[in-house]
Amino acid sequence: YALTFGGFLLLGGRAADLYGRRRVLLVGMLAFTFISLLIGFASTATMLIALRAVQGIAAALMSPAALSIILTSFPEGNERNRALAYWSIVATGGASVGLLLGGVLTQFLGWQWNFFVNVPVGLVVAFLILRIVPKHEQEESDTTLDLPGAVLATFGLMLFVFGMSEATGWGWLSGATIGTVVLSLLVLAGFIWNESRAAHPLMPLSVFRIRNVTGANLMMTPMVACMLGMFFLLSLYVQTVLQYEPLVAGLAFLPFPLILAIVSSQVPRLVERYGYRRFLIMGPVIVGAALLWLMRIPVDGSYLVDLLPAFIVMPVGIGMTFMPVIAAATAGVPAHEAGLASGLVNTSQQMGGALGLSILSGVATYFTQAHAGGAMSPEALVYGFSWGFTGAFVFILLSLACALFIIREEVSEGNEHFHETVHF
Repeated sequence: YALTFGGFLLLGGRAADLYGRRRVLLVGMLAFTFISLLIGFASTATMLIALRAVQGIAAALMSPAALSIILTSFPEGNERNRALAYWSIVATGGASVGLLLGGVLTQFLGWQWNFFVNVPVGLVVAFLILRIVPKHEQEESDTTLDLPGAVLATFGLMLFVFGMSEATGWGWLSGATIGTVVLSLLVLAGFIWNESRAAHPLMPLSVFRIRNVTGANLMMTPMVACMLGMFFLLSLYVQTVLQYEPLVAGLAFLPFPLILAIVSSQVPRLVERYGYRRFLIMGPVIVGAALLWLMRIPVDGSYLVDLLPAFIVMPVGIGMTFMPVIAAATAGVPAHEAGLASGLVNTSQQMGGALGLSILSGVATYFTQAHAGGAMSPEALVYGFSWGFTGAFVFILLSLACALFIIREEVSEGNEHFHETVHF
């Protein structure tokens, strides 16, 4: 799923521009829903893996198409910021809500219901898309798709995600890991060369001349790497060390989406008044403070003392950051490239997720195995998790550096602000 979702995002975003955003969103939603039904009935591991790969392609059509509809439906400013805030609540809160609902479904109904539940939801959403979402025709008169660029981008991104996903098992310095990553970079270099020469490029390189688009995408990658890697390690900690049942483990994360929703709903009003750059700086600082707290988790940890403070502080920082970084990544992009910008920021998220899961789990595994001769004791697991949270802290520092040194914004006197498009 991660391979195909990450690999096809740029193609999905460009398809939305070329063939109509609502149409692409609807096709992706219906495909995702139908494949969820098939996955629930999967009888073999091979069938499950194959269907998940196809489902990743459907998701790669949905996600950038949905975000590009928001970008073209609301003008830059307060209206778009409010819309992006709701988008951020769904995008970031979904992970923690999924931990809760996934635990309930798995414990009481079985893992298959994590997919069956998508069917009624998907059908309702597809109906609402037809009734509520305005029809978007293609933005370009020439709908020629850059097939060489699509093949190179998809293959290169899938290779990169695959290399990162398997690096923990292969070894970070193994020939397989290095060879896969180098090959992916060569393919992506070929993609960039193709885009510079194609008459109708999949990803016009001119979009990177907008400084904030480049900076925000660079910031998004380590930020999501920190978030997903941190969630993964925390879920392991509460289940393998604290021995929480799946339902209790899910409930443990409940404060996260609630606080995130409250903070994210207030951010657009504050961004309108103060501009988004200061939130892109303060947010990572707050997330970093929560990670410093998690680095000291003990073997006999207490939820109220060792986890809840982080679950209260961290969503404040993430809520302050996620909407502004999407706003920065899409500000100044012409309407006919909204799908491209959406696919690009989604790709940055997915690449960050692949990096975070592989690197932070790899760090945790390495230090766990190195502790006390490799015995998989609770003490060794916690030692590895602590180093994994240290790695997450490094990721959030990289995100902060992008906000400090690349992203620019000028705020006028008074309560109004304006975005200045700064080009390299």
